[in-house]
Amino acid sequence: MIGGDIIHPEILKALATAGHGSTIVIADGNFPADIGVPAHAQKVFLNFRPDVLKVPEVLAAIVKLVNVEAAAAPVRDDLADAPVFPEYRALLPKGMEIKKLKRWDFRAACMAPETALLIQTGDLRLYCCIILTVGVRTA
Repeated sequence: MIGGDIIHPEILKALATAGHGSTIVIADGNFPADIGVPAHAQKVFLNFRPDVLKVPEVLAAIVKLVNVEAAAAPVRDDLADAPVFPEYRALLPKGMEIKKLKRWDFRAACMAPETALLIQTGDLRLYCCIILTVGVRTA
């Protein structure tokens, strides 16, 4: 058994094979996982019960293992921050901007060929998904 915050073998494999520019989608429980990412993307379902696990819990573990160079998240048409944004900002690298994407733009971004991993949570809050772009490792 390995140590660390993530012990899920499929997530570890997907993170290990993701490279610079690959994207990771951490999705809420309402995200259409069957059609929402490319067929080649690894899908991991952590939505065992409503609101368990929540997206920020998964994000907190991912950012400890992966250098994140960019983040994007869905917002309403008025482009106001989603209620979860303060939680994201507390976990992402200091000063990182969260690119705001309207619903269908977000869905299109999830379908990009760079999407390597979808982690679906049980989070039932609206607009509670995030796309992370994997950065480089220098040491």
